[in-house]
Amino acid sequence: MNPVANRKTALIALIVLTLIWAYSWVVMKQVMRFSGPVEFSALRYGGGALVLLLLLAVRRESLKPTPLKLTIAVGLCQTTAFQAFSQGALVAGGAGKVSLLAYTMPFWAVLLAWWMLKERLGPRQWLALALAAGGLICVMEPWQGLGSLKSALLAVAGGVSWALGTVLSKRMFQLHAPSPLSFTTWQMLFGAVALGIIALILPERAIAWTSPFILGLLYSVLLASSLGWLLWLFVVKNLPTSVAGMASLAVPVTVVLMAWAILAERPDGSETVGIVLIVAGLLVVSGVGKRRKGTLPEH
Repeated sequence: MNPVANRKTALIALIVLTLIWAYSWVVMKQVMRFSGPVEFSALRYGGGALVLLLLLAVRRESLKPTPLKLTIAVGLCQTTAFQAFSQGALVAGGAGKVSLLAYTMPFWAVLLAWWMLKERLGPRQWLALALAAGGLICVMEPWQGLGSLKSALLAVAGGVSWALGTVLSKRMFQLHAPSPLSFTTWQMLFGAVALGIIALILPERAIAWTSPFILGLLYSVLLASSLGWLLWLFVVKNLPTSVAGMASLAVPVTVVLMAWAILAERPDGSETVGIVLIVAGLLVVSGVGKRRKGTLPEH
């Protein structure tokens, strides 16, 4: 396939990927009627890791784990903590609002890279952080009471955990340059094991193995966690980094629209203002139109 055809196919893949990842938040919200948040997360990522291990074997890539210290650290942040916090937020919060707050990850990554990697912040980053701060206040609506605030704080904690995993991933690629697919597989597996241990310790409702739950789990494992990763690799390989990075902007906006249409989660005035501010901040911090190096995000 020639480069032009590859780019067209990659754009289609990017659209499909955005829809898959966005709808996964609706699915995650719906399955909370049948399962506890941590147990579902353990099943989702455990299944996803097994699918990716099978893919490594089919591709005849090494099944040897990537450097353990950083791989486990990333798994605990990017899979265990991110998913546990985000899924916990969905118990009481709307899918659109939770996904938007979780996708504030780039802002926290900028601050953590400033602190941990000594990366200097320029005017663009400070502007993005200011927009995000205003947006967070509007979306979280602390004046509405602790019930709404608890879910929002859990979602933000998920974003911070994801950001820490992203910064640690950057360190991993700087030091060891592992295969992206192998690294993702092993950090997902370690993260899933930790989720399984937490699920055994924390009392949660017993899973109701209904058809909707099984279908939701299959969607999360096969499409959101497995096919989504393969589509992302294809997109990154064939599109400029700035274009591929737009997926991280399109997903939460699409979730808000899907949650409005499917779950009847209509944003109020304050939330709408917050959404606009956060998306504006994401556009600024992503440096659209500029090529930038970084690790691949995980959903």
